[in-house]
Amino acid sequence: LAGTGAGVLAGLLAMLAVIMGSFWLFCAATFFGGAYAAVVLSFRFDAADGVEPARRARALSYVMAGGVAAGVVGPQLVTWTMELWPPHLFAATFLVQAVAAALSALILLGVRLPMPTAEEIAGGGRPLAVIARQPRFIAAVVCGAVSYTLMNFLMTAAPLAMILCGHPQESANLGLQWHVIAMYAPSFFTGHLIGRFGAGRMATLGLVLIGISAAIGLLGIEVAHFWATLVLLGLGWNFGFLGASALVLECHRAEEKTRVQSLNDFLVFGLMALGSFASGGVLAAWGWATVLWVSILPIPLAIVMLAAAMRRSERAG
Repeated sequence: LAGTGAGVLAGLLAMLAVIMGSFWLFCAATFFGGAYAAVVLSFRFDAADGVEPARRARALSYVMAGGVAAGVVGPQLVTWTMELWPPHLFAATFLVQAVAAALSALILLGVRLPMPTAEEIAGGGRPLAVIARQPRFIAAVVCGAVSYTLMNFLMTAAPLAMILCGHPQESANLGLQWHVIAMYAPSFFTGHLIGRFGAGRMATLGLVLIGISAAIGLLGIEVAHFWATLVLLGLGWNFGFLGASALVLECHRAEEKTRVQSLNDFLVFGLMALGSFASGGVLAAWGWATVLWVSILPIPLAIVMLAAAMRRSERAG
């Protein structure tokens, strides 16, 4: 609820910033928007806490499936509202975003998750440094970070590269919309696949698909190449990120979960932010092909680390 409150505040501050023409107020709005996004991403772990262990991967993926609605409804809300408040372009859009966050808060009021146990409240369990040295946890963080960082790295650069290659803005927008749908639509069955084949195998498949998406981008600069890259990138992110998130659930006890999950997200999204910052600079300085080659480089390392962790866990088991 604190997170959704930050979402409401982000929308209202952004609306005021647009009306007043204040850049720094708009920056403050995006800060609260980031806090909102961070809390929303933790919903996947919260949902897993509310079901028995055998169904956790499915619960985690079903929550992420909500992104399908975001990929379809979100762009339409922008299109319908951005010019509703002339001459303040997007002011009405940010007001609607605040309303959407408030509706999310109302829904959350009806959610009933299990109460924390005495052990969880006391914060017991192993030291965080011991947990973080587990090969499985290291592999989960690496896979999650590589999947999310490369997705954001390529997604940020792709529409800019399309414009630089002479393609219309409409083509870039459509490519991004299908990319978002590809990110979240598989979540309806990703949990089942994780339950059947294992989180490690699904994370590996996701990393491979991200590598293939970058390879397709190297084949040409037509609209079809960009679209295929973006769609496969979204699909690879879904398998890689959800597979890595499911691995995190296997790395902690009940009383350790908040610390371990928070550390995982801090590392994954911290690296993702660095990738986002670097994307535009690499594209401007060295071009789209370099962005793609840079995206391919960390994938073999992540796959090798994951395979080694899985083998060690099987031997220990």
